[in-house]
Amino acid sequence: MKFGIKLTIAGIIMLLVIVTSYIPNFGNQPAIVSENTSGVLRIGYFLNINHAQAVIGLGNGDFQKKMGNIKVETQVFNAGPSEMEALFANRIDVAYVGPNPAINGYLKTDGQGLRIISGVSSGGAVFVVRNDSGIESVKDFEGKKFASPQLGNTQDVSLRTYLLKNGYKTSENGGSIQVIPAANSDIFTMMERKEIDGAWVPEPWGAKLVQETNSHIFLDERDLWPNGKFTTALIVARTDYLQSHPDIIKKLLEAHVDETLWINNNKDEAINAFNEQNKMLTGKTIPQDEIIQAFSRMVLTYDPDKDSLYKVADNAFNLGFLGDKKPDLTNIFDLRILNQILEEKNLSPIQ
Repeated sequence: MKFGIKLTIAGIIMLLVIVTSYIPNFGNQPAIVSENTSGVLRIGYFLNINHAQAVIGLGNGDFQKKMGNIKVETQVFNAGPSEMEALFANRIDVAYVGPNPAINGYLKTDGQGLRIISGVSSGGAVFVVRNDSGIESVKDFEGKKFASPQLGNTQDVSLRTYLLKNGYKTSENGGSIQVIPAANSDIFTMMERKEIDGAWVPEPWGAKLVQETNSHIFLDERDLWPNGKFTTALIVARTDYLQSHPDIIKKLLEAHVDETLWINNNKDEAINAFNEQNKMLTGKTIPQDEIIQAFSRMVLTYDPDKDSLYKVADNAFNLGFLGDKKPDLTNIFDLRILNQILEEKNLSPIQ
């Protein structure tokens, strides 16, 4: 074959490679915008105590030991929506995240984008009010200003549902109560400056507000749920990654279950370990009395408490956050790998 013909054929092949690599994704799966390899697991999580398994286990190397030759990469997030964006943009494969972002992500991808593969925590959310706010009962809410960490997030839905059930409307719905979405650190500042009367927040912010802003717990959210149990954090996996790498997901969940059991059996040591990792990542530690209080209002668990997740979705739907059609969450859970691990460890499977 002549050199010129060979060069032409090579050019055509290169052109085909370039063109096919840019074919758009018209299916229901999120478009892949960055490459991953089978030997890598990318995990997102928050520096919240209800993500303690990830904070401790990823920080001290416990997870990596369980993962063997699988390379573990981590990314810390401040909000669920940005974490879900990273999941669907293929920048992470697995996320420790709250129930509402998980539900939203599932629905926005028509049930195709993610699966809940484990629970992480139950409880750990409180409604705190200033001692000088004049609030002694729900009868005193009229005209007050409250805050939540983010519009439509797990605590925001809880606050708005509680107000609605007690006969109050928020200002955007013609009522007198203002609900201000703000980052937890900004909520702390607003409470200090007496710019708001109260806030529904996750721990350890509840304990911090009580100890440092002349406030008290008006309501522990556990009191609103059967047996005081309700999901506040979950592990979700991108569906395509779960299907392609069940062996890696199994190693992750084995590490997660082991870390959960260790923390629950070694609370004092776990609290210190959490604070060590928090200091490494932020340069700060949580005061001992605050972190002990915060941990006391939360249970770490691998049980995702399915019933409470469905109730959370109903509450969000009733508030108008999930469109005009009641959400279908039929396939949001995939607990097969988790239950296999629990059976291997002689632990009760999740029903």
